Amino acid sequence: MQAFFHRFKPAGAPSWRISFSAVACAAVLALGSSPALAWNLEDVAKLASQRAKTPFKQASQAVPAELAKMEYDDYRDIRFKPESTLWRADKLAYEANFFHVGRHGDSVRVHEITPAGAKRIPYDPARFNFGKNKLSPKSWGDLGYGGVRFFSNLNSPTYKDELVVFSGASYFRALGSGQLYGLSARGLAVDTAGPGQEEFPRFTDYWLEKPATEGAPLTIYALMDSERMTGAYRFDVKPGEQTVTEVRARLFMRPTDKPVTTLGIAPLTSMFFFGENQPRPGDFRPEVHDSDGLMIATDDGKGGGEWLWRPLQNPASPLVTSFSMQKLKGFGLMQRDRAFRSYEDTEARYEQRPSAWVTPLSDFGAGRVELLQFATPDETHDNVAAYWVPEKMPAPGQPLDLAYQIAWQGKNQQLPPNGWVTQSRRGIGYSKLGADALGQQIQFVVDFAGPALDALPEGAKVEAITTAGSNARVVESLAYRNPATGAWRMTLRVERLKTAEPAQPIELRAFLQHNNQTLSETWTNLITN
Repeated sequence: MQAFFHRFKPAGAPSWRISFSAVACAAVLALGSSPALAWNLEDVAKLASQRAKTPFKQASQAVPAELAKMEYDDYRDIRFKPESTLWRADKLAYEANFFHVGRHGDSVRVHEITPAGAKRIPYDPARFNFGKNKLSPKSWGDLGYGGVRFFSNLNSPTYKDELVVFSGASYFRALGSGQLYGLSARGLAVDTAGPGQEEFPRFTDYWLEKPATEGAPLTIYALMDSERMTGAYRFDVKPGEQTVTEVRARLFMRPTDKPVTTLGIAPLTSMFFFGENQPRPGDFRPEVHDSDGLMIATDDGKGGGEWLWRPLQNPASPLVTSFSMQKLKGFGLMQRDRAFRSYEDTEARYEQRPSAWVTPLSDFGAGRVELLQFATPDETHDNVAAYWVPEKMPAPGQPLDLAYQIAWQGKNQQLPPNGWVTQSRRGIGYSKLGADALGQQIQFVVDFAGPALDALPEGAKVEAITTAGSNARVVESLAYRNPATGAWRMTLRVERLKTAEPAQPIELRAFLQHNNQTLSETWTNLITN
């Protein structure tokens, strides 16, 4: 396993390039003169299916030498000209512009869908201001583009803000009103965890549907390709306080002697550097993260299920955990802490970073949510990923149809219906260790809030129901009202047993209960050291 994430930077995309198969390439090239009056997911799926029947070939198109030797700051000086913005002259609800291809040459083909049909938007250097760079772009030919970003009246009726960006492999991210970019989503994750090399599927083509009516969603189609997977995607983006991205996809697996081990559906990628549960000495900021926890909702098929909360960590070594279930109600990497005082960063404004909550719109079946956490030395690298892994994999050539939505949420975000964790802090317990205990006692202080707790009568007895793995013992677990805030607090002390393997993490679970009524989500944590 390797540390694989890079911070989402539209200005500096990754270096992988993927070619068209001969059949699919010819089909896409024909679009320039296509008389068709419609373009939909089925059209993209035909291209993806054709690709899946042919061997994958790595593209060999060289980047112009002038671009290849550019430094990052030089590339940042290349900017799209506002007057070239797509759909601006039509005064539509959405506008679009393009990123320039970077020094690594990662490029996509962009098409526009209009009532007259779908047509290619070829690379045009006249769309860009190259700043102080001394370049000869007219000699480069048709490079394609480095990605696409879209704008809408998200925060003001008179100004169009950035709404959603697609750039680099299959990465995309969106904003709700009042939010700043943080975590990202991807089209697909392939073998992200495990001993082998991760495969990065990549969107090679986008089709942008020209907005027709006021209030309609922004619609984008994408064609994906990689060594073992192809796919067709439709994205319907609905801006608002929480912008919702509806995703419909059809995936195909190529026949190969290296079968996919882990197929990650609806993957999310984020950053956790340090937080209340893992403070960093010497930094003036209390917390630095784009997400502070993984939330999962299961469905028991009877109208109930369990809500889980796993605080994120910046572990010393790679950490892979999973949560199996028969049916998924939703999962997300959440930025619950929305208070500026928790971060004290006037530039990064982490309290304005969105949470991303994934809700299946089709039956995902049985499977697991997998969480990956890697060590990061700073806040410039994404080190967290979460995605759904289906129990059953599609056979090569057989389509896998999926539908789900991602809600990019701010202050008003998805929470469990009864109660939830508001903060989780770790420290050292100073009680005397048991004779069979190893190392030092570990203490947690966890605060909860929610309507089920608010409705408790005065003097209600609340219990902290806690369990630990076989390698540890819960010495104490208490639930009580915090006299300073009136909210409910749990304190928990744990000992590692001498009979346990020292390197094996301790898994903890805890929730609040009153008269056999569950009052909160289940707090689940790992002690890794």
